[in-house]
Amino acid sequence: MTDQMVTEIAGKAFYYIMIVCGPILLVSLVVGLIISIFQAATSISEQTLTFVPKVIAVFLVTILIFPFMISSMKTFTIEMFSMIEKMGP
Repeated sequence: MTDQMVTEIAGKAFYYIMIVCGPILLVSLVVGLIISIFQAATSISEQTLTFVPKVIAVFLVTILIFPFMISSMKTFTIEMFSMIEKMGP
């Protein structure tokens, strides 16, 4: 295994991590930002107010993009197994 292969595998791993986790993190960020703006506008200083909407939003997004997440992880796994197969004995 060469340095180039290790770098390629690490790059693909980071790419697929961002593809799978990115939408969930983005929704959590947007919901938190919206609630923070609402709290600032209404002077509500409750720290736990953001928790329930974030959990609900993350749960819904996870359910909606779950097939895409599984497909992406399956693609990455197949790519990794094919690289192992190509290296061979």
